[in-house]
Amino acid sequence: MIALHVFGPSMGLPDGSPFVMKAMALLQIAGLEYATKRDAPFKAPKGKLPFIDDDGETIADSTFIRFHIEKKYGFDYDFGLTPEQKATAWALEKMCEDHLYWLVVIDRWLDDENFAKGPAHFFDSAPAPLRPFLRKMVRGKIRKAAHAQGLYRHSADERRKLARRGVAACAALLGDKPFLFGDEPRGADATLGAFAMSGLSPLFNSTARDAMEQAPNLVAYAKRFETRFFPARK
Repeated sequence: MIALHVFGPSMGLPDGSPFVMKAMALLQIAGLEYATKRDAPFKAPKGKLPFIDDDGETIADSTFIRFHIEKKYGFDYDFGLTPEQKATAWALEKMCEDHLYWLVVIDRWLDDENFAKGPAHFFDSAPAPLRPFLRKMVRGKIRKAAHAQGLYRHSADERRKLARRGVAACAALLGDKPFLFGDEPRGADATLGAFAMSGLSPLFNSTARDAMEQAPNLVAYAKRFETRFFPARK
């Protein structure tokens, strides 16, 4: 059985990472059985979760997990899509993962109130004297990474404008369909669904949540995605 290495449920979500939730959905869409195993990023091949162990073969990164499944198990996550739809799906995924993701990270990790409610607890298992140091160190790394990526160079109001534009694009592509391309989820749904659930988390005040709550079809989609892939939470 495939072992999926995860952070574990946290912050009111099946996993604190949307990339882990994406991997969970990808495995389910392909009809593959898997077991989750809690792990730490520093133990991961690329220093990040998720990764899988599939019969002794280690695959890191949710997108490369998808590629692995497509190659080894012959599953087509873009089944029935036209070349234009495949291109649209890929572009949407990258917008979620390389743009909206950083808006969520900035709000959760670099806003003191949000950090205290959520990410600060990632360090609860560390020895008490080390926790303040670890929290400060990791937040510092994330602040530098967000600045290097570019979004943290913008004001909060500018980030809100970018969030609204990105979320509006997702909502427009979804329209009134159950999933992005019809009645059944494709690979891109694993990404958008995971990020919609994560962005709508009521635990945090965030630009992503504010924008998503103005898109009723996206809110309904997130609930539909959760019911489909994480029914135990219902």
